[in-house]
Amino acid sequence: MSYWAFLADPETYGWEELERDGSTVWDGVANATAQRHLRSCQAGDQALVYHTAPDKAIIGIARVAGSPRPDPGAEQRVVVDVTPERRLARPVPMAALRADEVLKEMGFVKMPRVAVQPVTEAQWRRVLELGGAG
Repeated sequence: MSYWAFLADPETYGWEELERDGSTVWDGVANATAQRHLRSCQAGDQALVYHTAPDKAIIGIARVAGSPRPDPGAEQRVVVDVTPERRLARPVPMAALRADEVLKEMGFVKMPRVAVQPVTEAQWRRVLELGGAG
């Protein structure tokens, strides 16, 4: 199993909608690097869902529910199905990520515009700890 960070714009589709819907197709990922990461996702992988502005915080944990498949709306892109696993007891804001010795090296802390990025096991555990889910 691999760990990921999925960046979501809560004004378009965020954690609340994912919880309400019970699953979604993670689409709209256009960046080539993010697409490369999305192609590496596999069913059963877990993902931190990070809300971009205005929240700027990791909100919850999702699970990749299927292998990557072609995006019917965009040639050369893939999508994955995602289900909500649980909301963190405490959101973990970007300021806390930047201030933490383990988390300040996370990919999306350094490159916040890449919508899908890998997360190390140590980073995963630390986020869960800070978010009250560890």
